[in-house]
Amino acid sequence: MIPGDPFLSVKNLSCVYTSRPWGLFGKKEIKPVLNRVNLEIHRGEIFGLTGESGCGKSTLAKCILGLIDYEGEIIINGRKRGKKPSPRERREGAFEVQAVFQDPGASLNPAKTIGWILEEPLRVHGLGSKTERQLKVEQTLDLVGLDASYKNRKSRELSSGQKQRVSIGAALMLNPGLIVADEPVSALDVSVAAQIINLFRELNKRLGLSLLFISHNLELVHYLCDRVAAMSELCYYSQQKER
Repeated sequence: MIPGDPFLSVKNLSCVYTSRPWGLFGKKEIKPVLNRVNLEIHRGEIFGLTGESGCGKSTLAKCILGLIDYEGEIIINGRKRGKKPSPRERREGAFEVQAVFQDPGASLNPAKTIGWILEEPLRVHGLGSKTERQLKVEQTLDLVGLDASYKNRKSRELSSGQKQRVSIGAALMLNPGLIVADEPVSALDVSVAAQIINLFRELNKRLGLSLLFISHNLELVHYLCDRVAAMSELCYYSQQKER
């Protein structure tokens, strides 16, 4: 077990989805998705989350990111987050937790250059001058294994692996303590996926970054993660993996 206070604590978290399959005036149906989930991710730890399709892995990620409602408690970097975060809490939370999603192409604006995409978080939060922001963009590109020339390209000019590197770079722009990576390599070729996995390991060592790595690929989880938790439908357990 990694000592010290956890960066992320999830306590008794539950979530349900509601729908009206027969239209607006039909009976509302409630489907439980998560049932009293508990986990902790320590600073600098790579935590793996695996399980069968439909067990709620991505739903848990959305709860941690504050994208959907939930019951229970989420504590990030010592601060309890409200179930319905205010705009101020969302802005502050962007400096704590960021996400990398499965499809990098869908998360990048095809009309904008890579430099514009990477600089956007800094502009939104009013950080630095134009020159300082450009320098940060170039440093981040280098950090994820791309040279400065990529800032003038658009996402349609990149391969899937390069797009995912840009997505990881965008997640790093605000220096978060935790990245939630939801199936980040499942859409990539095996060789490219291996490069992205090694990039995550390098960033973890170099930046002390915590990572919640969600995948159904047990081999990848075993290779990358310090501890592993497995989920099944409305059932949750965790086990520390010996390295």
